[in-house]
Amino acid sequence: MTGCKRLLLTLLAALLVLPALGCGKSPAGTVSQGQNQIYTIADDTGDYGFPSPFAHYSRGPGYIRMSMIFDTLIWKDANGYVPALAAEWAYLENENAYLFQLNDTATWHDGQKVTAADVLFTFDYLKKFPYQTTNISMIKAVEALDSHTVKITLSRLHAPFLDQVAGTIPILPKHIWHSIAEPAQFREKEALIGSGPFKLVDYNKEQGSYLYEAYDDYYQGKPKFKQLKFIKMNAEMAAAALKQHQIDIAQIPPELVKPLEQAGLTILTMPHDWIAKLVINHQKEPFSHVEFRQALAYAIDRQALIDTTLRGQALSGNPGLIPPDSHWVNPAAVEAYRYSPDNAAQLLTKLGYHKNGSYWEQNGQPLEVELLIGATARASGFPGERQGEFIKTQLEQFGIKVNLRALESKTLDSRINEGKFELALNGHGGLGADPDYLSNIITGKSFNSARYHKNKTLTALLEKQATFMDTAARKLLFAEIQTAFAADIPALALYYPTWYYAYSSRANLYFTKQGIGTGAPLPLNKMSFVR
Repeated sequence: MTGCKRLLLTLLAALLVLPALGCGKSPAGTVSQGQNQIYTIADDTGDYGFPSPFAHYSRGPGYIRMSMIFDTLIWKDANGYVPALAAEWAYLENENAYLFQLNDTATWHDGQKVTAADVLFTFDYLKKFPYQTTNISMIKAVEALDSHTVKITLSRLHAPFLDQVAGTIPILPKHIWHSIAEPAQFREKEALIGSGPFKLVDYNKEQGSYLYEAYDDYYQGKPKFKQLKFIKMNAEMAAAALKQHQIDIAQIPPELVKPLEQAGLTILTMPHDWIAKLVINHQKEPFSHVEFRQALAYAIDRQALIDTTLRGQALSGNPGLIPPDSHWVNPAAVEAYRYSPDNAAQLLTKLGYHKNGSYWEQNGQPLEVELLIGATARASGFPGERQGEFIKTQLEQFGIKVNLRALESKTLDSRINEGKFELALNGHGGLGADPDYLSNIITGKSFNSARYHKNKTLTALLEKQATFMDTAARKLLFAEIQTAFAADIPALALYYPTWYYAYSSRANLYFTKQGIGTGAPLPLNKMSFVR
């Protein structure tokens, strides 16, 4: 055996042995370590936070780690909505209310029954401590008609209610959370008592590893595996580990698709539900001028960016945000801002800039901007150094001096969230969910959002679309929304990467219709791990 190969196997072995949760003690009740009883998931980031409803990181992988422990009222599989804590549900059109009949066999991990009181408590608790990705302002009242029947009445029509609320919000056990005044700081073992198919027995923030144990009394069926592991591993190591049956699934670069298929692994191609964006701080000069933002959009060749840095493995960005292959896309918006340095130059001239040598300047000052990028190596397609260098080169050839600054990914998210930036490259998933996600990424409060409220027509359209229950009518409104956003361009969609996953045959994996929770586009639906 070569030294390199021996080192690789040693590292893999180390990664697959996880230290104890928080305090360093061995977890009680650890089951057999037989490989056939363990399902191992690898990714290149690892830590997504403590997996309670209030402490997990807000990106999709954080939600998925939490969802293994906590169930929602309804869930989704590859084809659409399926029962979860609610065995049945119905929309009462004359009352604008939803009726949920709870599964009377569901229990919490401590053995107590899940009842309507838990559901009522959850929605009441979220009024004080909002769930990080979900708006519940449309809820007028939540009532328990009996111990297993809940009626949720809405104050207004809200088309995405099932997707964004009933299918996303984790239901909390009242007997545990009723006395918790600081939910984000609640890190005791009781914080991880849920009603889902798995219990967490191990979490290591530094290693980015999670170890789950099956909850054999799960009301929807016994989990297929005794243990479920999430470990941190880069793409190169993951490919070798897949071949050696050390892990069961990982995201892989395009060039490894054929070799891993030939090795007997199954390949999934992710829908284009993840977006890479040029985030623009439209609150600061000169980015507060719509003409300046439009000039940036014209000065960047999005297709050349894809061809050069991603070897063509992406779809070009729609300035209206929605992926070009989506049912909801407005084709006219997709055509906006085709690469045109001439158009960009006309816009800067209109703003009072003039070219002096290599760079544009105004009032004797050269035009200079700072572009933040992620320093951490991420999956192929996540915008980083290569994309940053390409955009820097293009903008400087056009005449805008660019200073690149690399930050750790969570620091980058934080800087964007706090408005402490000029331009930044970032991205997120969720674009396969109900198109109401545009409300979150245009006017929402997270780092994923443009936080753009200046265009009152756009804001009104976003509010209006949610009240249309007819799909065709909503689609017309979303066409207007895309046009309005593209005109103001408070952020620029660069591309939607084509991502691949390789996995073993030990579980039937799939991409969830409209994504997991609020749209996480990952093939890790917890029902794949339940009999």
